[in-house]
Amino acid sequence: MTDSPIFQPFARSILDNVARVLVGKTEVTGLALAGVLAGGHVLLEDAPGTGKTMLARALAVSLGLTFTRVQFTPDLLPGDVTGVSVYRPASGTFEFVPGPIFTGVLLADEINRATPKTQSALLEAMGEGQVTESGVTHTLEQPFVVIATQNPIENEGTYRLPEAQLDRFLLRLSVGYPTLDEEVRMLSRLQGQHPIHALEPVAAPAELLAARREVQTVHVSEDLRRYVAALSARTRSHSAVTLGGSPRASLALQGVAQALAWMEGRGFVIPDDVQRAAPGVLAHRLSLNIEARLQGLPAEEVVREVLRSEPVPVETVPRPPETAAAR
Repeated sequence: MTDSPIFQPFARSILDNVARVLVGKTEVTGLALAGVLAGGHVLLEDAPGTGKTMLARALAVSLGLTFTRVQFTPDLLPGDVTGVSVYRPASGTFEFVPGPIFTGVLLADEINRATPKTQSALLEAMGEGQVTESGVTHTLEQPFVVIATQNPIENEGTYRLPEAQLDRFLLRLSVGYPTLDEEVRMLSRLQGQHPIHALEPVAAPAELLAARREVQTVHVSEDLRRYVAALSARTRSHSAVTLGGSPRASLALQGVAQALAWMEGRGFVIPDDVQRAAPGVLAHRLSLNIEARLQGLPAEEVVREVLRSEPVPVETVPRPPETAAAR
């Protein structure tokens, strides 16, 4: 994405507001926002100090959502995230005390440092929007978004996220290092107080929910649906892949493409939307074989190969309905 005026007002206001905190990261911010608009959760995988936490905080503030950060560590228990039932002697009953997961945006910082048992505590909340404790189900208020971070280089003392949990994340994104000019601008901007402390909301949770409903109405042609399904199918048959994209991956790809189209003020998806969404949606859902891993082949490169090899549909713009005169 570029700083073009083509973005519709809701998206433009969010992107501009986040840009006050993150310099030169419109592309990753736009994809993260598309993931939120599509009703999903986002995994930010990058080296320390690249702005993962700032992106999560800035998005939460800009959207008017409550923000909670949990530092995932090996001694973190599931109840520390979801909440626990506490016995009240005065009444002789148990009372549920909600955990930090009851929020608008939960930042699961360094999620791979917690044990699999604690990681799995997020599964129900991410998939069904609820938490079950002591047999009682507690519904999470919407909108609810998990933004998790992890360092792809540091593996000591970490627990790799299983495929089932990775699949719960709609997108995996990398913030990346800034360019030299961007880093100079960042140094100037952060010389005094950090701009995150002065950031104000530019939208409300109700507006986000309304935007999500609009995203679901964005037109996807039959040819583009076939294109989306074909991309997922090609990942399954790729020579470097042992486990490819599932039907859930196809649904995710279509949803993010719809969100990208809506952000640009279009009522229909074009192939560019699908292609821009594909690496972030598909790469973390692929399991590469031993040969590919030994060669250091990134899953994103497999997705790019799939995009190059699959024919792009031509007619994707909805036609106006035929009139009686035309017939």
